[in-house]
Amino acid sequence: MQFSIIVPVFNEASLIRPFLQHLRERAPEAEIIVADGGSSDGTDRLAAGFCEQLVESERGRGRQMNTGARAARGEILWFVHVDARLPFQCLDEIGRIIDDPDVVGGYFRIRLPRGLVYRLTDSFAHYAGILLRMRCGDHGIFCRRTTFLDIGGFPDVPLMEDVEFFRRLHRCGRVQYSERRIIVSPRRYEALGRTRLTMAYGVIATLYVFGVPLSMLARIYRRMCCNECEVIAPNA
Repeated sequence: MQFSIIVPVFNEASLIRPFLQHLRERAPEAEIIVADGGSSDGTDRLAAGFCEQLVESERGRGRQMNTGARAARGEILWFVHVDARLPFQCLDEIGRIIDDPDVVGGYFRIRLPRGLVYRLTDSFAHYAGILLRMRCGDHGIFCRRTTFLDIGGFPDVPLMEDVEFFRRLHRCGRVQYSERRIIVSPRRYEALGRTRLTMAYGVIATLYVFGVPLSMLARIYRRMCCNECEVIAPNA
């Protein structure tokens, strides 16, 4: 089974090289593809030589991940963020899950740093996500290449492209999660404030469930998060 890992980036010079080294340690057999969205800080130069492929794309996580997926050679596509810490034997875990022919894809549980708000966010988001069939990109969504092509990849939308993709994935077959955890960076929470960002995520998720258009959600997101939207919403 061949794996391709797609990493969308934009101006991540301080993180890209350490992350790719970490990724190579955790997944030495995988093809690593960095999908750069036009970085101006040298991210692409720093990534060169630490991945199998470096592809350029218009900015936007969905577009970048689609570009990376088109270049991928693997049977299994795994989409991960540059500020994540991945579990040991992650490819073995994905292989175990995807070995079931009824499973079209999956994801990992996440862990935020210690702190009451983080723990509540982590636990509530997990069970609410199962109920509502919602998962964001922090969870390291993976799927069969054939399924990715069948559903047309990530939609070109201003917000929540990962949630839209995840729901499309569910319509194709069973999606299974792993109890192993991806450690998620708290940088978005620290930049905006833990309570503020948690509330923003909750409001956007609730409005999404009730069918509010994504273009309107993007405007609300910007308003709630002000000038910091560059940090938390790269597609916006």
